[in-house]
Amino acid sequence: MEITIMVALVIALALFFDFTNGFHDTANAMATPIATGAITPRKAVALAALLNLVGAFLSTEVARTVSGGIIREGSDGVLITPEIIFAGLMGAILWNMITWLKGLPSSSSHALFGGLIGAAIAGIGIHSVNFTSLMQKVIIPAVFAPLIACGVAYLATRVAYSLTSRHNPETGDKLTQRRGGFKTGQIFTSSLVALAHGTNDAQKTMGIITLVLIAAGTQQAGTGPQFWVITACALAIAIGTYAGGWRIIRTMGAGLTEVKPAQGFAAEASTASAILASSHLGFALSTTQVASGSVIGSGLGRRGTSVRWGTAGRIAVGWLFTLPAAGIVGALTALLVNTGVIGVVIAAVAGTGAVLYMFIHSRRSHVGHHNAIEVEDAGTAVRFATKKSGRKPGRSKELQR
Repeated sequence: MEITIMVALVIALALFFDFTNGFHDTANAMATPIATGAITPRKAVALAALLNLVGAFLSTEVARTVSGGIIREGSDGVLITPEIIFAGLMGAILWNMITWLKGLPSSSSHALFGGLIGAAIAGIGIHSVNFTSLMQKVIIPAVFAPLIACGVAYLATRVAYSLTSRHNPETGDKLTQRRGGFKTGQIFTSSLVALAHGTNDAQKTMGIITLVLIAAGTQQAGTGPQFWVITACALAIAIGTYAGGWRIIRTMGAGLTEVKPAQGFAAEASTASAILASSHLGFALSTTQVASGSVIGSGLGRRGTSVRWGTAGRIAVGWLFTLPAAGIVGALTALLVNTGVIGVVIAAVAGTGAVLYMFIHSRRSHVGHHNAIEVEDAGTAVRFATKKSGRKPGRSKELQR
């Protein structure tokens, strides 16, 4: 098979993954403002798409991590082939589609890394993976970023409620709390999350395309993404974001029906801060994990809440399962494509068939902006205390704000 054909196939597959990444992660930025009524669903995804597009042009540090950090390449590394990259992308895309069909908010980032690492190990050998870079740039941030975001959101929520708390100066009784301004503020903070998402997640596909160009010998090792690569990836993730990912938004929305604007504001601000900082440092972060950690932290920051550790544990298990699951699919695909042209054709046909099947199957229970229930799975990990029936209606209303 001509190398140019294979490279073109991998680039097309990478852009399709970028598209799935867009609709897979839309809810990370827009679930909370939709749930609190700060913005309508259609306007939310349109705004997120635009800011994802802009954010993709702001940084290339994460792209360099992917293209020259996780998988060894160049004169001092291994000769990774476009076929191996093709296999890795297939693992990532199939996992993304499976979790989309099930409405599960998994990490597209870890799906990509898992597929690529599994394919490289199966097709080349374990020495092809730079485990030091993997640990520093992926694993450690995956562990600590959600915890840090949770802590920041907790503190921000406590501060927000403390600064806006109103009491009767004579009796000390709680007055009606007026925190409607946070609903407007949510539009700004959720927009910042969408912008940050573009600076991080779009970079990963840029890195993959750069890696295949280096593997094909059309770009020098150690260089960053070319402008046309940045533009193509920015457009792909923006279009995917506009598609909405309504199934995941529906899954992610039920828990946030209890989240108030002040909490949503705090969660989004901490999420955006964590993602922007990681993009600057070149950390390939999972925005899903950070957003989930922020939501839990903001819930804990509001009085009268407790954590459903069983739900939180299931979310964590889903995070842990993504990377190895995509890795297994990537490894199996790599073994197939290593048999030659026939293997590549079989993998491409089987992968395309699987994606089409899942899409057709999804039409049996169509989910769109008209029937999506805007939730964040992490929000279900926060349980609000039941109000006692003996309290006065006015008092109960005040405590709910």
